[in-house]
Amino acid sequence: MTVITWISTLWYWLPTIGGFGLLAILTRAAYDLWLHPLSKVPGPWFARISGIPSWYHALQGDRHIWIWQLNQIYGGKFRIEPNTVIFCDPSSYNDIYSNTANVQKSTFYPAMQRTHKEHNTFTETDTKLHARKRRLLNLSFTEKSLRAASEFVITHIDRWLDLISEECGDSTEWTAPKDFEELASFLVFDIMGDLAFGNSPKIKEPGENPFKKMPHNIAEYLKFVYPIARSPFLDLVLWLRPKGLDALLEFITPPEIKAYYQFIEDSIAKRTKLQEEFRGKPETQQRLDMFHFLCEAKDPETGAPAYDKNELWAEANLLIIAGADTTSVSLCGIIFYLVRNDRCLEKLVKEIRSTFSTADSINYGPKLQSCVYLKACIEEGMRLTPAGPSELNREVKPGGMTINNEHYPAGVIVGAANWTQSRNDTYGDPYIFRPERWIADEASGVTAESIKVIRANHSPFGRGPRACPGKTMAIMELMLMVAKLLHRLDVRKPPGDTLGEGCPEKQWGERDRNIFQMRDAFITILEGPTVQFRKRES
Repeated sequence: MTVITWISTLWYWLPTIGGFGLLAILTRAAYDLWLHPLSKVPGPWFARISGIPSWYHALQGDRHIWIWQLNQIYGGKFRIEPNTVIFCDPSSYNDIYSNTANVQKSTFYPAMQRTHKEHNTFTETDTKLHARKRRLLNLSFTEKSLRAASEFVITHIDRWLDLISEECGDSTEWTAPKDFEELASFLVFDIMGDLAFGNSPKIKEPGENPFKKMPHNIAEYLKFVYPIARSPFLDLVLWLRPKGLDALLEFITPPEIKAYYQFIEDSIAKRTKLQEEFRGKPETQQRLDMFHFLCEAKDPETGAPAYDKNELWAEANLLIIAGADTTSVSLCGIIFYLVRNDRCLEKLVKEIRSTFSTADSINYGPKLQSCVYLKACIEEGMRLTPAGPSELNREVKPGGMTINNEHYPAGVIVGAANWTQSRNDTYGDPYIFRPERWIADEASGVTAESIKVIRANHSPFGRGPRACPGKTMAIMELMLMVAKLLHRLDVRKPPGDTLGEGCPEKQWGERDRNIFQMRDAFITILEGPTVQFRKRES
């Protein structure tokens, strides 16, 4: 009887509770529309009162396109969530991401972690803790470590090209069409496995290999965690994580993502054991990969190891995703545009083959650095194919800040989206692949000043204290990959192939056949390009 009475009472009060709930929602919506500090910033009305539109597009994988569409409608400044404003101009970009900006990373970043305990250099929001982690991580990216890494990188690239050349055989005919995204991800994943753990999974080799699913598993991992981090209930998610949500998320995690987690843990265990065997030996007998520097890092205050087990897992995860996924995305973008622009491809091939007599003579050094057009093609490919197409959120700290001569109070989230930023009017013809825009030449009207202007708008590795520490290594890898590939082999787009291109039937912003389309999962996920190879003619 008591239960029946309780249910009857609840049923009686339900309309009242619902009414108060509706009133609270309407009151909050009215505040966000008319009284919020961002109330005068334009944007879709629903996005101004709710994070649901942003979250929906994160689920769909087209959030970068949605932001670009809003830029076309509202101009260089607009709201995408009640407390978030996006900017699309060089001045604002510099204000937000400069060394002196009064901002910190938002709560979006901790939500990208596997658990609430596993902070890494990328997800750490505390400015002082991040500075400490960054100083330690920088030990993996010194000139000394870069020289050591280049040897591993070259070995893998040469083997990769040997395998492709074997498929060409002795024929001068083109090979069957190949999925370059798969080829690139296999190569870069092998390199990062070697550099990070001293153990290449060898997925670029022919034959069965359980690790060949790993690049796909990383993509699934990103598609799983990204919508969580973009959730309109993010504060609630973060509050619940240490209270049981982490355990629930682990329980419902798809098998392919658990396989990725296990790969990281197994790799760390093997490499840690190897490091113990190396300890005490002369440096010449040790393996100076990234994990070596992480394991040997010491806390400057206590002298104890700088990383515990959870932190090692988190940093290793960062190295794999940031090092492998972003480099393969950039390589795919460069090749996509080169095989669709014969003039650029021919000009680059001529530069590489006239600079180096053989592919084996291509090493990372002054001679490779002298290839101006190669560097320009890499810059242009990264501009049009950003490895992270949406914004890097920043929260304004106490005291507020000025962005493009306007004040924003503490607590507001600000950012600039790379996909949109790389397509603004600063470039003049932003949708065209034109490497010459990065090379000063009086005859073509490109000046040092015009290059300075576009560089202020172009930061594929971020800017300021949170910029990617692996920038130099990534550029080194890309230069070696592209140079060695185009020296040894001819490459083209298969006739009639359209994989990765825009199409007229798609939504506004995805219709241009000359633009490499992508999925936004924080890190870019691609399909294509498809290419054909043949041995170069003598």
